[in-house]
Amino acid sequence: MTRRTLTIATALALMTGSAWAQTDTITVGLGLEPPNLDPTAGAAAAIDEVVYANLFEGLTRFGPDGSVRPALAESWDVSQDGLSYTFHLRAGVTFHDGSGFDAEDVKFTLDRARAEDSANAQKTLFAGISDVTETDPQTVTVTLKAPDGAFPFKMAWGDAVIVAPESVAEAATHPVGTGPFAFQDWAQGDHVTLAAYPGYWGEKPALAQATFRFISDPTAAFAAMMAGDVDVFPRFPAPETLVQFGADPRFKVIVGSTEGETILSMNHRSEALADKTVREAIAHAINRQEIVDGAMFGYGTPIGTHFAPHNPDYLDLTGLSAYDPEKSKALLAEAGFSNLKLRLALPPPTYARRGGEIIAAQLAAVGIQTEITNFEWAGWLETVFKGHDFDLSIISHTEPMDIGIYARPDYYFGYQNPAFNEVMATLETTSDTGARSDLLHKAQTIIAEDFVNGFLFQLAQTGVANAKIEGLWANAPTQATDLTGVYWTD
Repeated sequence: MTRRTLTIATALALMTGSAWAQTDTITVGLGLEPPNLDPTAGAAAAIDEVVYANLFEGLTRFGPDGSVRPALAESWDVSQDGLSYTFHLRAGVTFHDGSGFDAEDVKFTLDRARAEDSANAQKTLFAGISDVTETDPQTVTVTLKAPDGAFPFKMAWGDAVIVAPESVAEAATHPVGTGPFAFQDWAQGDHVTLAAYPGYWGEKPALAQATFRFISDPTAAFAAMMAGDVDVFPRFPAPETLVQFGADPRFKVIVGSTEGETILSMNHRSEALADKTVREAIAHAINRQEIVDGAMFGYGTPIGTHFAPHNPDYLDLTGLSAYDPEKSKALLAEAGFSNLKLRLALPPPTYARRGGEIIAAQLAAVGIQTEITNFEWAGWLETVFKGHDFDLSIISHTEPMDIGIYARPDYYFGYQNPAFNEVMATLETTSDTGARSDLLHKAQTIIAEDFVNGFLFQLAQTGVANAKIEGLWANAPTQATDLTGVYWTD
């Protein structure tokens, strides 16, 4: 494979040295700073919020409606037995360092992701791969261990974006992708800046530069929007101020849905929480609507299982864990836990910090005391997600269609149920729509009846933007801030 060198400095020089005009730059506010910028080696949604579709691309990608669309693969064929996917790659694609993209990069990426020592946070996406073969520079065939009709969907995740062997070692701090925007700089604690890549293979973006500013404090986020220091805040952390923005002609409020199942996660490695009766007691102590109203100012849909309400296969199972504090007290007495004290670990997002205070009060009302520890994002990932050192936590799982995490015994909440695992294994090899729907209903019911976690609400997408900005996603079918179609109007 031939490689040619093009530095980002050269790329920027091609766009002239003039000052950026307001109509081709944008400042995006984000509540969380990513711990690194490599989506293939990190679990934080904040990574994809900066780089997905902007800097990195996969074989396929999600559209704003959640559909799976071609990306670096312009098309693909499936063998009659469903075991082989042949991807036809786009010609003329280059990475931001000028090196050429071809089948070798695809093979490297997929082999790296499924390797035994892989650091990919969603390694299960690649577990069904048996072999990856380069037919020619523009064609790659992926052979599966069993038929999987969802394979193009899996390849659209941020964890499956294509990286090059020459640059992946520095991807955490200096990512090199194939997308319409290239990395420019990262001032840690403040911002990441991307610049339009002049060698992009597809339609050029209207924006020449995008700066992602990290503002976790709701008051500071409000002030930044009002002052015009930030042009758009896709997931605005102060929902109580949305009415004020909606009444101001300078702004528009964007309300949509997300894939974010917000849960009170329970560590099944804890002696008390390994007891289903205790978990059921906690579930009945929770008043979901009070949390939605108090923490999210009414934005959010109560859920009773780990599944998005907008999905056609969703089951409303909220009745299984309806708010019933007296039942909760009785269950705790039955389990022999009269003075239970649990540690509640909270990451930075508003839904967690505000929701955590409400849940702590609800649990105290039935006799469960909580010790709250507030973590910054990196600390939460290290202590809770990786270290499993917690009892309870509040987190929104924003990955699309991710109920399969409950089949992972090494996952941070440590749930194990062979019956659930069997359902998911069958789902993997089932292509019939009706049969898949039945299996998804069964999976939702199993985890709801096991009270695996406290299922709280589906996170709403509540954003604020300058009224002159168009092309933003209203809904969030994946954790992304896709700027590829964003532009300013007069």
